[in-house]
Amino acid sequence: MKAWQRGFLYVLALNAARCCATSLGEELADSIFGNFLEPLSDLRNRGDDSNQTVARFSLRKPSHPDDDLCYLVPGRADTLAACTFNHTSKTFLVIHGWRLSGMFESWVSKLVLALYERERAANVVVVDWLTSAQNHYVVAARKTKMVGQEIARFIDWIEESTNAPAENIHLIGYSLGAHVAGFAGSHTTSKVGRITGLDPAGPDFEGMHAHRRLSPDDAHFVDVLHTFTRGSPGLSIGIQQPVGHVDIYPNGGSFQPGCNLRSALEKIANFGIFAITDAVKCEHERSIHLFIDSLLNEREAAKAYRCGSSDTFNRGMCLSCRKSRCNTVGYNISKVRKARNVQMYTKTRAAMPFRVYHYQLKIHFSSKVNRSEMEPSLTVSLYGTNGEAENLELKLKEKIVANTTHSFLLVTEKDVGDLLMLRFKWEETNRWSSSSMLKMLSSWWGGGADGADVQVHRIRVRAGETQQKTVFCVKNPDAQNLMHEVTFVRCKGAWRTSGKRSETLQRC
Repeated sequence: MKAWQRGFLYVLALNAARCCATSLGEELADSIFGNFLEPLSDLRNRGDDSNQTVARFSLRKPSHPDDDLCYLVPGRADTLAACTFNHTSKTFLVIHGWRLSGMFESWVSKLVLALYERERAANVVVVDWLTSAQNHYVVAARKTKMVGQEIARFIDWIEESTNAPAENIHLIGYSLGAHVAGFAGSHTTSKVGRITGLDPAGPDFEGMHAHRRLSPDDAHFVDVLHTFTRGSPGLSIGIQQPVGHVDIYPNGGSFQPGCNLRSALEKIANFGIFAITDAVKCEHERSIHLFIDSLLNEREAAKAYRCGSSDTFNRGMCLSCRKSRCNTVGYNISKVRKARNVQMYTKTRAAMPFRVYHYQLKIHFSSKVNRSEMEPSLTVSLYGTNGEAENLELKLKEKIVANTTHSFLLVTEKDVGDLLMLRFKWEETNRWSSSSMLKMLSSWWGGGADGADVQVHRIRVRAGETQQKTVFCVKNPDAQNLMHEVTFVRCKGAWRTSGKRSETLQRC
């Protein structure tokens, strides 16, 4: 493929990703060569031919998680007995999103089975609102309130017919289905126990009043996973603003590991423009699979950390668990209800189990003389009681400045256990000229003609998952060399220095 063709596909794919913000890809062909949102907005003014919202309630069984064998029909108590509804156990309502195909997606049966794996005596009800969901996006979005009201009537009927408390009901909604769940919760006679929003849809809901979207008022506890918030507010496929008691943004809520544009471009080249739907679907649906993961891998549940922004989190500055600053991702989340919304962040792997291990490294680069800002390549290897994780990149969020303490976030996919040792390496990047390289070699860490001695003597580490804090000292202070790894081991005794530098380091 020629360079101009690759460039054209790249631009086309980016525009497609923006244009299909209101879709999950099924209408992509209609959106590629025109403004997708503008013609759809015209539909707001059209009349709705349907006077009745259709929603059906299938009580699925663990033996047939993908089959609708028994429907609960509001007003017909005999269907409760026929479907063996368990009024003493939890009830989950799984609510799908926008579907032009008129068919359930494969994740539905996977979520049903995972719920039964965790709660074997539960009732897992799949809400079928495909008749309304298979319209144009704007029409489907407009119908979410009507569908939610119908679900609310169903919940009231369940509560009245079985004496099952509404607090035992947990609504799980994906995309548009998350807002359907919110409308359902806001219209029930008794408040439901919990609503989980899985990447709630953004278009037509971003910035809206709480009564017109999912909000913390809709249940005793509302938790939300945001996985595809990339793009301008209102055009992002997933809603960007926090809409629950606890809102978790895995990987910043935008790019998800394993969902990349490069692979999408390759598929476009081989299979046509419709292949872009794989990338869109991957990131949007990651919220579902993170929740499924939390059901199936309880012992490996991921942790999220309260933080003011994704950028601050990516500096490793928000790994504290004090005062409920960390929480479990997914099903076992602690029900934290505060006056203000709690925003949390976490990193994940590309596949299940998604859990990773977070570390904050605080490194002080000291020098007797001032040094200009630098952008080296930094790598760290960790060695612990359970194994090692080698050649991990420390991503720079700012240029390195001498006589300054810098904070880094380090993530490993492997649990290395209690840290015993680490190795630190500095490498010059290609942006440096040969002359600047020689200058650096003569001045950094080795001590040059001008007597400069920029060095790293200690590294402070906080492990997010265990909350363990460890100070590492350079093993051989005389062996520091820019061109080789420097080994750090646990410091012996307390780390005590004097003066202002001591105060700075002790705050690390």
